[in-house]
Amino acid sequence: VLEAVRQYGCALYYAAQPLKADRELVLEAVRQDGDALRAAADLLRADRELVLEAVRQNGEALSVAAEPLKADRELVLHAVRQNGQALQYAAALLRAD
Repeated sequence: VLEAVRQYGCALYYAAQPLKADRELVLEAVRQDGDALRAAADLLRADRELVLEAVRQNGEALSVAAEPLKADRELVLHAVRQNGQALQYAAALLRAD
């Protein structure tokens, strides 16, 4: 599965549930395709380093990040730099900034 996500990050969608909670596997997946964060276990969507990697690759990955991370100024800035549309997923206090 590791080789599959290195080639195609969204292969994570087809991985067994326990693998979707494997931090190293998910990190490899989001490095290849930030959208793979959608397939990650909820716990990993709250992992700042992992979400930062995802939004650097695909700003729209912010849409599935844990709510506290949507209020993280640095993380949101990376997401918006990658894709301006990601601003819609940021916490209200940052959208008003």
